[in-house]
Amino acid sequence: MTTDTPARLLTLLSLLQTPREWPGGELSERLGVSRRTVRRDIDRLREIGYPVQATKGADGGYRLVAGKAMPPLVLDDEEAVAIAVGLRAGAGHAVEGLDEASVRALAKLEQVLPGRLRHRVTTLQAATTPWTSGDGPSIAPETLTVMASTVAGHERLRFAYRAADGTETRRLTEPYRLVSTGRRWYLVAYDIDRDDWRTFRVDRVSEPFATGARFVPRELPTGDAAEYLRRSMQRQQQSYDFEVTFAAPADFVAARVPHWLGTPEPLDEGSCRLRGSVGDAVQWVAFRLAMLECDFVVHEPEQLVTAVRELGARLSRAAAGGDAGGA
Repeated sequence: MTTDTPARLLTLLSLLQTPREWPGGELSERLGVSRRTVRRDIDRLREIGYPVQATKGADGGYRLVAGKAMPPLVLDDEEAVAIAVGLRAGAGHAVEGLDEASVRALAKLEQVLPGRLRHRVTTLQAATTPWTSGDGPSIAPETLTVMASTVAGHERLRFAYRAADGTETRRLTEPYRLVSTGRRWYLVAYDIDRDDWRTFRVDRVSEPFATGARFVPRELPTGDAAEYLRRSMQRQQQSYDFEVTFAAPADFVAARVPHWLGTPEPLDEGSCRLRGSVGDAVQWVAFRLAMLECDFVVHEPEQLVTAVRELGARLSRAAAGGDAGGA
């Protein structure tokens, strides 16, 4: 019998968060209290924001339903480990759709995980190899969680940074936002030593350290971290406009094309057009287009037309070599 009211409420909440309806009698037996006490505990949960629905009948039941707000969840050990492992596996790659909110969730969860569960998460992740479709380089989840914590807590962040030319520097920053492009993670931050805003590729960051020094966030010039990153990348890279048509419906292409290339517009039921501007190497864009599992025609620029032609010739030579070897 659970005589401690807070402990009993947590146990009751954990049961109700299982997607099923619980008869009052079964809850009474599980908790070792009377049905009247169960009803009082249900009322207490409702008072603090948990939407518990009751059904009438000989043995009235209770279930947790969707409400207007997201109340705190109660997870058992296995659930907490499963969620942490899943978030860590995804956070290590700039997987499309996994944005800063997911990293913040991972940071919050790992902050409250008991040591024994944190050890289980680390052990399980070390023993498995994820197979992910992310195009970006792998990142240690701990790097992202440290960064996310400093962003949320307005805490200065120190780290080592390796530039594109291999130069190693130490940076002291006021982190503003983490941004995922679907291929890579970037940190938008104010660089204290350089007295200016900077963007950092997270896969080039090492030894991130939360200093504990708080700061008042500065106003970002563009007002939006994603827009600031886009402008920063345009300044650093020579971008070019492109146009491609596909012999496939727009929804088919949209489900396969990376969002950083743009959104296809339908031409008719069986074809669509994609226009956009990118700063990536044309060879990389040609490779991504070739992976879309449908015929396409590149109209511009000429550099991309040439890159697709060369890629096609290279693949044809590889296939011919394989046939010759088989013969």
